[in-house]
Amino acid sequence: MGESGGCCPPMDLMRSEPMQLVQLIVPMESAHLTVSYLGDLGLVQFKDLNPEKSPFQRTYAAQIKRCGEMARKIRFFKDQMSKAGVLPKDSLENGTHIIDLDDVEVKLGELEAELVEINANNDKLQRSYNELIEYKLVLDKAGEFFSSAHTSATAQQIEIESQQVGQDLLEAPLLQQDKSIDSSKQVKLGFLTGLVPREKSMVFERILFRATRGNVFIRQTVIEEPVIDPNSGEKAEKNVFVVFYSGERAKSKILKICEAFGANRYPFSEDLGKQAQMITEVSGRLTELKTTIDAGLGHRNILLHAIGDKFELWNLKVRKEKAIYHTLNMLSLDVTKKCLVAEGWSPVFASNEIQNALKRAAVDSNSQVGSIFQVLRTKELPPTYFRTNKFTSAIQEIVDAYGVAKYQEANPGVFTIVTFPFLFAVMFGDWGHGICLLLATMYLIVREKKLSSQKLGDIMEMAFGGRYVIMMMSLFSIYTGLIYNEFFSIPYPLFAPSAYDCRDASCSEATTIGLIKVRDTYPFGLDPVWHGTRSELPFLNSLKMKMSILLGVSQMNLGIIMSYFNARFFKSSVNIWFQFIPQMIFLNSLFGYLSVLIIIKWCTGSQADLYHVMIYMFLSPTDELGENQLFPHQKTVQLVLLFLALVSVPCMLLPKPFILKKQHEARHQGQSYAPLEETDESLHVEANGGSHGHEEFEFSEIFVHQLIHTIEFVLGAVSNTASYLRLWALSLAHSELSSVFYEKVLLLAWGYNNWLILIVGIIVFIFATVGVLLVMETLSAFLHALRLHWVEFQNKFYEGDGYKFAPFSFILTANEDE
Repeated sequence: MGESGGCCPPMDLMRSEPMQLVQLIVPMESAHLTVSYLGDLGLVQFKDLNPEKSPFQRTYAAQIKRCGEMARKIRFFKDQMSKAGVLPKDSLENGTHIIDLDDVEVKLGELEAELVEINANNDKLQRSYNELIEYKLVLDKAGEFFSSAHTSATAQQIEIESQQVGQDLLEAPLLQQDKSIDSSKQVKLGFLTGLVPREKSMVFERILFRATRGNVFIRQTVIEEPVIDPNSGEKAEKNVFVVFYSGERAKSKILKICEAFGANRYPFSEDLGKQAQMITEVSGRLTELKTTIDAGLGHRNILLHAIGDKFELWNLKVRKEKAIYHTLNMLSLDVTKKCLVAEGWSPVFASNEIQNALKRAAVDSNSQVGSIFQVLRTKELPPTYFRTNKFTSAIQEIVDAYGVAKYQEANPGVFTIVTFPFLFAVMFGDWGHGICLLLATMYLIVREKKLSSQKLGDIMEMAFGGRYVIMMMSLFSIYTGLIYNEFFSIPYPLFAPSAYDCRDASCSEATTIGLIKVRDTYPFGLDPVWHGTRSELPFLNSLKMKMSILLGVSQMNLGIIMSYFNARFFKSSVNIWFQFIPQMIFLNSLFGYLSVLIIIKWCTGSQADLYHVMIYMFLSPTDELGENQLFPHQKTVQLVLLFLALVSVPCMLLPKPFILKKQHEARHQGQSYAPLEETDESLHVEANGGSHGHEEFEFSEIFVHQLIHTIEFVLGAVSNTASYLRLWALSLAHSELSSVFYEKVLLLAWGYNNWLILIVGIIVFIFATVGVLLVMETLSAFLHALRLHWVEFQNKFYEGDGYKFAPFSFILTANEDE
């Protein structure tokens, strides 16, 4: 699919664009530029002429690898800019023609090397900075512990001396040892300091205790603020620990446990003077590192901004070059290895544009030999190409989601443009809700230029893509809401006062009984007085139910008529006589007749029971109708219609298989051959999409296939008609939900005469209306309208077994995310 350009002829939405298989013979020196210009044009779908070769065996595999390496560097730059918060600047797409790929490759290599070096230096500096931060914390927290221990030991010594007990004590920071003890027998304690993750601290302490059999003394202090771990670069909550041990074996075990728990160890001096000196040195180094890191980050940001200025241009250039070489790999070398041969599909209207692109490429590449353009004759089924614009593209996507039309098959999108939003509105009809939906859609349409260049979420992206469909849905909802006379479920005498009035006070709560006509008929839509809630079926619901049947039968007839145009276009007289005509007779003999009865009953005001008429048309077709008769000779008409419906079933089933068998036998006897027209630009495609003249004809398979189609249509005519009653059901549900929110929320809050309750009621009403009626009900009605088109409408004529035209286009390449 593509949007139509100004140079193209008027669009024919009913049939896909006539396609042609073209062959291009391009000299080697102009091949690259030729493919580039065709990519700008976006109207050629190349065929792979080297399917037997792997990607590594193709001619331009080295160039693709080279572009892949440049794409990797660009992705690296994008990731770095994203982390630094640098946004790439938009650049002109046409600028890719004036920059050379070799220059881009050299520049990307230089920038990557410089950025990698800056990152490596910054990582080293940052690691050192984080280590010093942790070291400073260890000095502070462990110093506090040793200082408190020294203070405690000093106080204890003073107390002992004052009591004059024992001998003089030796001053020690943590442990006091008696002088009388032989110095050779004194035990020297060692200690280790560091940080351990807080979530592992308890397990860490327990493992140390068990590994050393309790011969350790551990103290831990919590660090209030998270710190950045030097190894992982992530913030973590940690504790400072001090472990006292005795002996080298215990030290070895402690070191291994620290390594296993990811505990970072730092040296620490017991001497208070050295501690102060180390804190001063660490603080000075932190200041220097901070300055150096800031300078490095500033240089890195300057470099990233310089990359951002050219990022989009380089990215687009590399993507284009990679796409060009991928396409060139689909071309085949001729025997002289001086030319490349390409084959592909293109629309017929694009022939002149393609030839102009070939001539321009030959001139710009200084090629002495021009490219050759010729149309090939083929019986291969071409791709399907409908030119669309921003208004019709969403509807075409809805149709294509069911299946892409076969080449030149009738396009349901022509009718879906109108019928889809209209059937949605039949279920959603409320002109208050329609206005809300229209306002939301107009916001998307007014800001479409800005929003189209932004990254939207998945749901918002779908809503924005279908903004014109939603606009049509809202406009039709306003129209049907005016017909239903519903504004948030409230009837309003918008165009004139009601034509009816009560005969007396007793009829004030009635719907129709006791009302007399006192004015002219309400000019547009439903009279407000017909909105009732009594036990009898309100007139509005009866109207919606019968209207659903009329709309369903009309759309199914349209589908059968479209099958006639398909059969006529593909020159299939068998389908016209033994598919279209019997289907029309069967459907309209039953449900077309029901639709006529509904219209007659509306026009005459008859009280006939249509259920009784239709049921006994089959059970007792010869019985008199009595009070259910709507027009003269109705019984005779019903007998004729019933006979036609019964006869149409074998007409759909039997003749077609035998006629196809006879035609197959005639072809093998040489009776169906005709001279082939000699045209250079003719495309011969059979109705079934290919040449099957030599295939075996299985009569039993054809007969069973036709039997299945006949049963499917007969049963489907009944089930599809009943399926259209969902229009009535969802419209009723929407109206009742809206009425519940209005009466049980808004009016109930209003009745309390309390402004706080009223505000709460209004807020609840707004959220219920938006969340349920404007979001969920919109989605529900959308999905049901989608089903009615895919199943009830399109299955009458639409095969949808084609494949979409996918041209080589730089616009599509630029929009793809790698």
